[in-house]
Amino acid sequence: MTELTTVHDVPVLMCPAEGEPIGSERDALDFIGEAGYLGARWVVIPAGRFDEAFFRLSTRVAGDIVQKFANYRVGLVVLGDISPYTEASPALRDFVRESNRGFQTWFLADAEELSERLKG
Repeated sequence: MTELTTVHDVPVLMCPAEGEPIGSERDALDFIGEAGYLGARWVVIPAGRFDEAFFRLSTRVAGDIVQKFANYRVGLVVLGDISPYTEASPALRDFVRESNRGFQTWFLADAEELSERLKG
């Protein structure tokens, strides 16, 4: 069950580690809709919830999902260790680095890193 929480005065929708894999824009829309309904500015999804295709940029799954969140002006945080994927893919590593420089999509290791980012 998702949980709305506040981190440094920022409403954040925290998604559980267990649940159906997220592998399409349609899956993302469920979280975006809930975030909008609850007033969350960010949706935090554990990395393990994403379908393997999300981490293979050639599938375009990550790009489609990230774009959907951007279209609805909801931030996306992929939370957890994705190093096996970034070590295997220089393109993904670059995508993660560029995303983390912005204010729309972040790939973060843990809740402590999220707290630091939202401290502002």
